[in-house]
Amino acid sequence: MANPRVRKIADRIQVVVAEMLERRIKDPRLGFVTITDVRVTGDSQQATIFYTVLDSTGDDEAALAATAAALESAKGLIRSEVAKQLGTRIVPTLTFVADALPESARHLDEVLARAKAQDDAVAAQRGAAYAGDADPYKKPRETADSDADLDVDDSDDE
Repeated sequence: MANPRVRKIADRIQVVVAEMLERRIKDPRLGFVTITDVRVTGDSQQATIFYTVLDSTGDDEAALAATAAALESAKGLIRSEVAKQLGTRIVPTLTFVADALPESARHLDEVLARAKAQDDAVAAQRGAAYAGDADPYKKPRETADSDADLDVDDSDDE
């Protein structure tokens, strides 16, 4: 989608579909849907719309299936509104695809949490001793000879 015209069409389709889902489509099967991305082919014949569903009940599979059915039944109404808003000669065919981004993010969070737990276990096993000195920074030397030299110099003046 290197063509800027195609990118503008995709952005406009994303806005129109999001507004339609928010305002005009009142299907009870439709969950809290977020349009994450729209990809349009170079010839503007097909548009793939990626969406995610936020389900508060915890039954993700059922909410995703119900939302997919609701979007499929409203596809004609959404496409006609896209045609009105775009004003182009060719209106792309819409395809709704559930975005796998939340699944990937959840999996990545689980892997990171597991790695952190393993790091903490290794750190607990090896102890809290420093590899070198407790304070690795160099400090200026303080010698007792310099204090003695100052005392000797004062006694010579008298």
